[in-house]
Amino acid sequence: MGVITLTTDLGHRDFYQAALKGSIISQLPEVRLVDISHNIPSFSIQHAAFVINNAYPYFPKGTVHLIGIDTVFQEDARFLAMSYKGQYFVGADNGILSIITGEDQADGLVEIDMMQDLRYLHFPLADILAKAACHIASGGKLDDIGAPIDNPVRKVTFQPIYTKDSIKGHVTFIDSFGNVISNISKELFNQVQNGRDFILRFKRNETINHLSWHYNEVAEGEKLCLFGISNYLEIAINKGHASKLLGLYQDETILVEFINT
Repeated sequence: MGVITLTTDLGHRDFYQAALKGSIISQLPEVRLVDISHNIPSFSIQHAAFVINNAYPYFPKGTVHLIGIDTVFQEDARFLAMSYKGQYFVGADNGILSIITGEDQADGLVEIDMMQDLRYLHFPLADILAKAACHIASGGKLDDIGAPIDNPVRKVTFQPIYTKDSIKGHVTFIDSFGNVISNISKELFNQVQNGRDFILRFKRNETINHLSWHYNEVAEGEKLCLFGISNYLEIAINKGHASKLLGLYQDETILVEFINT
């Protein structure tokens, strides 16, 4: 029984999400459908890539991740299927696959070449992409649905700027609890820190100088920083909405300074 996950910007208000699921189930009745998120901001491939990258490692090998972001009909649109780290990703050729792989290379990448049903001309997500996902989930090969390509659209994400004594990063994601997640990875932090104390500085001259292990390590309403499940530096308030209370939003700058003694 195949597993197909869904990450889209379709929301829950309209019929689009149900139509997508109906299309998949009609083709593969025994499929296991898993919603990752349907609340991605419209056309936001950066947001979607962050969500997917933090979810897919928990899924079994062979899972197919159907990405419904920026998949509207265009005359020159291309749709891709990729194998990467034992899993599969199907989506539009809009750069999202390159963000998911980062500096790594895909194990396989093809441009999907499947006959489109003109009834779904303006909804290729429920037609071409759903067909490709079902084909892979049922054990089919990438080569059966398209020819290999080596020129997909590539997008890059903002990377932290660092010296031997500091790291300047920015806010990349705010979760539903209001936790503020930066683009400073645990690996980079440890590399530059080299055992030193630090001061984390951000908006309104706020500072934090201690890494917590969990959210309840400080009193309710107090701010903290930690490396959460994403392994990126996160600013939070215990049982509070850090983004609103601290005025930290998408793309805001944060600075980590390391103290030489």
